Amino acid sequence: MDSFQDNTLSNQVRPLIEVNDETRATFYRKTYAHVAIATLLFVILESIFLRIEPLVEFMLSLTQGFQWLLVLGAFMFATSYAEKMAHTSHDKTKQYLALVLFVVAEAIIFIPLLYIAFAYGEMNGTNVLNQAAITTLSLFTALSAVVLITKKDFSFLKNILVIGFFISIGVIVAGMIFGFDLGLFFSGFMVLLAAATILYQTSNLVHHYSTDQYVGASLGLFASLMLLFWYILQIFMSRD
Repeated sequence: MDSFQDNTLSNQVRPLIEVNDETRATFYRKTYAHVAIATLLFVILESIFLRIEPLVEFMLSLTQGFQWLLVLGAFMFATSYAEKMAHTSHDKTKQYLALVLFVVAEAIIFIPLLYIAFAYGEMNGTNVLNQAAITTLSLFTALSAVVLITKKDFSFLKNILVIGFFISIGVIVAGMIFGFDLGLFFSGFMVLLAAATILYQTSNLVHHYSTDQYVGASLGLFASLMLLFWYILQIFMSRD
């Protein structure tokens, strides 16, 4: 009996690349179902947060000067903590707690951008949020499909992404210090970086995760999806 349980547990935590197609497909369904649930939770939380005027005003006040750097720093800390919790623990409760923590952090940091996006849409008579969301989901789906169909390993992108994110942080800090607008070019660069991150995260999904890590995998994909949405939305709002 103990031997049977050990074998069952061993099968549950095997590297995904070693399991059969049916088990792999189940893992993919669980992962993307969790991405969808996280996205739905994000939408629900955002609709609630945007109705809390003191919270909206507080977040808008933090977008001025170096205060936004503190917000970004707190967000990066929460992200790092959530990802570590989701990927290093085999406790499903901790993994789900990490995913919820990250979704809440995303919903909070998105408040100023979405508030401005709603105001932009009302002023210009366009539903810029829907346009950006559809574009984001289409690109996310296409990039994911490329990896899932070809099974190409994009792990070589890791160093490129690290360098890219360090450059982007440096540019953001410089923009705040010297007071210049990052502009459309920077948003385009970040969209490319987010797209590369999706390729990298989906590649990890295929080649490097174990069969019990679908919650952690969904957190990484959701983070990439939100990064892509952030900068696509900024591009849509800068068209005029």
